[in-house]
Amino acid sequence: MASGCSKKRKRDSSKPLDEIDTSKPTAIFEASEGRKYTLSVALPGSIIANAQSHDLKTALAGQIARALGVFCVDEVVIFDDGQAKQPHSRGDHSHSQHESGEASYTGYSDPNYFLTHLLSYLETPPNLRKHLFPLHPNLRTAGTLPSLDLPHHLRTHEWCQFREGVTFEDYSTNGPTNASDENQGKKKKKRKSTSIPTMTASTLVDAGLPHPVLIPVSIPPYTRVTLKFSTFDAPSDLNTTSQSAEAVAPTAPREEAGYYWGYTVRSASSLSAVFTECTFPGGYDVSVGTSERGAPHSSLTSSSAKKPPVPEFKHMLIVLGGVAGLEAAVTADKELTSMGVKKPKKLFDYWVNLCQGQGSRTIRTEEAVWLGLMSLRDVVLAKGIKSEE
Repeated sequence: MASGCSKKRKRDSSKPLDEIDTSKPTAIFEASEGRKYTLSVALPGSIIANAQSHDLKTALAGQIARALGVFCVDEVVIFDDGQAKQPHSRGDHSHSQHESGEASYTGYSDPNYFLTHLLSYLETPPNLRKHLFPLHPNLRTAGTLPSLDLPHHLRTHEWCQFREGVTFEDYSTNGPTNASDENQGKKKKKRKSTSIPTMTASTLVDAGLPHPVLIPVSIPPYTRVTLKFSTFDAPSDLNTTSQSAEAVAPTAPREEAGYYWGYTVRSASSLSAVFTECTFPGGYDVSVGTSERGAPHSSLTSSSAKKPPVPEFKHMLIVLGGVAGLEAAVTADKELTSMGVKKPKKLFDYWVNLCQGQGSRTIRTEEAVWLGLMSLRDVVLAKGIKSEE
């Protein structure tokens, strides 16, 4: 990680090969300058319906999450391509029932939500999951998946100026108050030992450090927040002192210091909603659709192609199809069909084939995620706008 993080996490990969401890990772993410551009990936949740068991569904979500983390994807959009219609069986219930508070398994009845749920869980720092994700059938084997080990998944002894946390109690001039008033006296007594001063409109945050962090703003309990500490360098002793910090935007670590800070997860009701519900001002300025019927991905950088190479961008979107391809998503999209759109190629700035001359008849979506992000990696790094002029 960058110089603002604990030296304990650094590995000296400059040593001769026979002196390197290969039992520990050396490819630690290192931030340099701030980064303004974002990379988004959109794919259909119906790929979960194609997996025949819960273990396979969970493993598939884990493969996708690993790809998103490895290639520093900032946003993943799970859209409904109309191919995930399943009969309600095995005691499943719909997404609407889940939102009403029922903790029911959605791997068969609502694969879009299942994938969204798993990806959100895996992106969250492990020490925060117990606060933000109640026990749920969708997550029953998520703990067996390989760790993403993202830059914001910090250990207690590691230091970074930015850190993720979860609020667990509001503070006022009268002391701690929150929705749970039971055993409040006991909680108050325990926290006196941390010597944290109270102030008006303040909130305690569990950031995975030996002591909770007090921020000068009132935030509801069990809310995930991004913290920025006042000191860039690691304190001399994290075990005996409480650190001061402020709540900042989740994009601050990326924009200010260049850290890859995980991905956000967004749901879209259709392929067209991926574009129309974009949260970035001005939308995506470069969009790439993928298909075996597309042009070679080398056309993205070739000046001799029918289209000019990819220009500099602020927000790039890569869209992948499901088992039936993006053509099925267009057919199932009422908004697009009402506009007379029949071919997905017309929706994108670039329409590319990620693997020419493929030996297998099909490339699975979870494989296409890796292929696409690997093929476009150099384009993203070269054309992404890192800072505003």
